[in-house]
Amino acid sequence: MTPHEKIVCRNFSGGTWHDSAGGTAERHNPATGRLAAVAPRATPEDVDRAVTAAADAFGHWSRTLPAERAALLHRLAGVCAGRVDDMAAAITREQGKPLDEARGEVRKFVAALHYYAEEATRVHGRTVPNDAHGFTSMVEYEPVGPVAGIVPWNYPVELIGWKLAGATAAGCTIVIKPSEHTPGSAQVLSECVAEVLPPGVVNFVHGDGETGRALAAHPGIVKIGFTGSLRTGQALYRTVTGVTALSLELGGSCPMIVTDRADVGAAVAGATRRSFRNAGQICIAINRVYVQDGVRAEFTERLAAAADALRVADGFAEPDADVGSLTLDETYERTLAHLADARERGASVVAGGGPVEDLAPGLFIRPTVVADTPDDALVMREETFGPLVGVASFTDLDDAVARANGTPGGLAAYVYTGDTHETFALARGLDFGNVAVNNVDAGIMNAPYGGRRESGFGSEHGPEGLTSYLHPKHIRLRHGAQ
Repeated sequence: MTPHEKIVCRNFSGGTWHDSAGGTAERHNPATGRLAAVAPRATPEDVDRAVTAAADAFGHWSRTLPAERAALLHRLAGVCAGRVDDMAAAITREQGKPLDEARGEVRKFVAALHYYAEEATRVHGRTVPNDAHGFTSMVEYEPVGPVAGIVPWNYPVELIGWKLAGATAAGCTIVIKPSEHTPGSAQVLSECVAEVLPPGVVNFVHGDGETGRALAAHPGIVKIGFTGSLRTGQALYRTVTGVTALSLELGGSCPMIVTDRADVGAAVAGATRRSFRNAGQICIAINRVYVQDGVRAEFTERLAAAADALRVADGFAEPDADVGSLTLDETYERTLAHLADARERGASVVAGGGPVEDLAPGLFIRPTVVADTPDDALVMREETFGPLVGVASFTDLDDAVARANGTPGGLAAYVYTGDTHETFALARGLDFGNVAVNNVDAGIMNAPYGGRRESGFGSEHGPEGLTSYLHPKHIRLRHGAQ
């Protein structure tokens, strides 16, 4: 795929692609402004066709042996592995991240398929003692039915994978609505699905929020897995009926705490990576860092130097760049607004500080660090979702925990310390679904990943990412034996 090649997307349901009467939408490369993809605006009729296809396929797919589902998911992973460059190119052209980083995202999607292929064979029931002779109770787990996956643009392939792999491994069929900002990578993925899976097991409908609402409200959908913004998640929560299951991963303002006993070099490396990777457009990106007094000056100076050393470039022209463009005008403007607010409240800009003029009109902002940032600054209270991090000092650990817990969301938090007592005190005191100590990989595929409070509910990853698509059935058998 060339830097200027346009992808034409179509809805995919029942194993075939379909045109839509709802018109089309264009997606332009945020780094260059060139047209990257054209996708349909799915109508309610398109959504209904996809849900009907998923419902029709569910009867057969739900009865497929787990070993057969596993074999098909492994095979799909192999086909997708052969299309890594195609999917990565689509991601870079639509979303802006460097091409090498996009390749890494697709490989993680492939790994998720392999992981859940194996988990499909590890769903176990149990027998339950009865209070009378002659009875045996068995608990079995069955797939819930046709489900929906609604995914955002920041990791457009990997986040599809969390839902697609877990749901289909469990025996569910799924309708996926990709972000309207990244339709092309989903189109490539649908081509891989068409090679491997039976018709109707995985379906795609393109469109904006109207399409998402039509899918969420459809009576044929029994569960929705959503990843996205708090605002959209709240709207979705109001859309679903009272009998539709829902899991939400909504991000949040993620803190890092660095104590006097930390390895400062490791903390700086972690903060640099998790603050600025994907231009800060990650649900678990570090927004704010609280550094204990004894290492505050050293940490801030070294983080500023590390941020300034990052190479910002068009991710297609320079595949190994450290930071690419932002994806949306909205995110670009919010990042600059949070930076201006921090300055107005007295914070000092010690690295970066604004757009990359040489790359205009692309949506490029230099990785930016603001120091001595007050707690009432927007960057310390809200999720910026851009390449900006605020640094503040603390003296007392309890104070640091209280400030870290002081925002509405609770998805991920980070700690750097070399002290065992501090490790457990901070890990247990931080009210977040994921706490990473002396590393910044808060989510791994074989452990549950989810948030608390306004960061949502439900888990992806791990066995929980499959069992959330199952429900238990109690079978009580009277056989008469003593």
